[in-house]
Amino acid sequence: MGKPAASQEFELSDAVFNRLRELVRRHTGIALADSKRELVYGRFSRRLRALRLTSFAEYCALLEGGSHEEVQELTNAITTNLTSFFREKHHFEQLASEILPQIEANRAATKRMRLWSAGCSTGEEPYSIAMVMRETLAHLRDWDIKLLATDIDSQVVETASAGVYGNERFKGVAAGRIERWFTPVAGGSQQREASRELKSVITFKQLNLFDPWPMKGPFDVIFCRNVVIYFDKDTQRGLFERMAELQAPGAWLMIGHSESLFNITSRYKLVSRTVYRRIP
Repeated sequence: MGKPAASQEFELSDAVFNRLRELVRRHTGIALADSKRELVYGRFSRRLRALRLTSFAEYCALLEGGSHEEVQELTNAITTNLTSFFREKHHFEQLASEILPQIEANRAATKRMRLWSAGCSTGEEPYSIAMVMRETLAHLRDWDIKLLATDIDSQVVETASAGVYGNERFKGVAAGRIERWFTPVAGGSQQREASRELKSVITFKQLNLFDPWPMKGPFDVIFCRNVVIYFDKDTQRGLFERMAELQAPGAWLMIGHSESLFNITSRYKLVSRTVYRRIP
């Protein structure tokens, strides 16, 4: 271990691999296992070529020297952005049938509602949430209703903000929803763009969850799905503690199908499949 394969142009020694893993953990919270060595080589060797560097040690030195621009490139390179419209559809069904009506009843005095998609990737999740919000809450014309959508990867946030998707991305979405909420892009291309009505409810921002958060809350619903799966337990505990501080008792939290808050936090209780509520 530590020697480059015959086909590899850069050496990735154990010591430098561990330096890279620590840099990734420090800047993104992602804990890379030994088994991720090839993934690290593949993704970061592209940066070496782009920067015309000759070794991973040089790349580590650049990052350790405080290059903010390259830290963002590191972040974009290592994050995984697997998503789709209405992924884990039971969350959206519960949002429409139970969660939004309860929030409406509880917020009648303030007429204010706030949701957060933390880890929005290329935008399919927040646009799915926004469709449910628009459909379920169409009668609340004088309410202040907003959805914040954030991701650590600046490139996917740009894609999400544009809201343009190839027709193949709408697999499994009801035809009526596609027609109602997405407009064909001019020029005969096989793409559709999110409507102004959908976009108007969402604010897209690039945000590293380990940096200070500019938002104050409170959030009635937080979607944090398939985000913490690569974080170690201590990192997860800190993250959900911060989220709990932005939610009032009774507020909702959705996590991914392969994630659990068991032995992570006592601030939330499980109420249905991967759906939690903030407790006092």
